[in-house]
Amino acid sequence: MPTSKVSFGRSMFAATQDAAPHDWITVTGGAIGDGIPLATGAAVACPGRRVVNLQADGSAMYTLLGLWTQAREKLDVTTVIFANRKYAILLGELASVGANPGRTALDMMDIGRPDLNFVKLAEGMGVPGARAETMGQFNDIFGRSMGRSGPFLIELVTE
Repeated sequence: MPTSKVSFGRSMFAATQDAAPHDWITVTGGAIGDGIPLATGAAVACPGRRVVNLQADGSAMYTLLGLWTQAREKLDVTTVIFANRKYAILLGELASVGANPGRTALDMMDIGRPDLNFVKLAEGMGVPGARAETMGQFNDIFGRSMGRSGPFLIELVTE
């Protein structure tokens, strides 16, 4: 079975220890796709405070409709979609239980063919967005998103 980064969330806490003061909202595990709804709720609870949502592409598909709510309510949320084109968390779960899935099962963990275009998906729900293929592009787009009002989505290609 191919190895894969299971979750971006688990390694992010330490990486932001020197960042400006901030809070983390997360679940302890067992949920997939909670980033968009959590970010939406946080933005409703704390108007005037920009929310940053870190969300994997596969799990984003579970709750993508939350972007429409963010647009409708004009919520200050920057959603970063880590686009690796697979259900990496599910691949990690298979590995953790010692499963040896065949080609058909592994193919079901691939969310390509066609690749999802999260910028267009977001725009279809009223959320502007941009795609970054390098960290330089991401840093520029992210910086601009932090100075705007309303929701914004960044698709960060990580494949």
